Formats: sequence, C-alpha cells, structure tokens
Amino acid sequence: MTPNEKTIHKFYSALSTSDTSTIFRCYHPDVKFRDPIFGLLKGNDVLTMWSMLIEKSKGDLHISLSNVKADEFLGSALWTATYYYSATNRKVVNSISANFHFKDGLIIKHTDDFDIWKWSRQALGLKGSLFGWTGFMQEKIQEKTLLLLNKYKALHRNNNSI
Repeated sequence: MTPNEKTIHKFYSALSTSDTSTIFRCYHPDVKFRDPIFGLLKGNDVLTMWSMLIEKSKGDLHISLSNVKADEFLGSALWTATYYYSATNRKVVNSISANFHFKDGLIIKHTDDFDIWKWSRQALGLKGSLFGWTGFMQEKIQEKTLLLLNKYKALHRNNNSI
C-alpha cells in the first residue's frame, strides 16, 4: 500500500468514526474540495463542512470504501455514505467516486462526484424526484447548503470551536 493510499484509508476511517482532528490532519492547509452539493470549498471551509456533516449525522454515518488507488501525486476511491438527511430525516445511500491530488503527503484537492438527482430523490422525496434533475433545483440545493454552512461557521466561530 502506498503512503497516499494509507492517507485515503485514514481519512475515511476517521470519517466513519467522526474523528474530525484526524480528518483535518489528512488535508493540506491549501485544500480545495468540490462536490455537486457544496460546489467548490477551500481551506478551512472544507474542514467546517466535514464538522457540520458529522455533527448533523449525530453519529449515524456509515462509510464503506473500495477501489482505493494512489501514487505519489494522484489517488481515487469509491465510497458509499449511508445516513439520514437531517432536513427531512430520510435515509440516503450515496455512492461516490472520489479523486485526490496530493502535496507533501497530504490531500490538496478532493473531488467527490455522485448522481445529484439520485441523491435528491432519496433526501428530498417527491420534490427531488420531480425536480432534482433540473439545473434550477441543483442550484437551489447548493445555495441552501452553502447558507447552512455559513450559519454553522458563524455559530462555531463565535463559540471558538472550529
């Protein structure tokens, strides 16, 4: 197993046990993260996102990981996150393809790709089934998610907990 494959395994192991400090140590300070729900996040916003998602899962986040591959600079993995979406309390089983770039033995770029329409059908129910495939709905999902992230960030900045 290459050192960067070990980093990927460590990252997802920490995610599955809600170990944010280990998650944070896997990332380079200049990390960039992108996925269909959050769009592009940079630096501390990436760390805040994972903290928020872990907190909202209330310890009920299950991760399965497969096909981990990495060399000195690039890596990839397939993972599945199973959880209850906090806004609707609906069960979501999200199959995700992750790609990584590494610098100094840390993840500097992390891109998660998944079917947002499938996610929206599970998380939002009928509304997601009917409209989740549209660009308009996908933009609304991203806007709402970023608003929640900014509120979470402001709350925890005031409490000095992130």
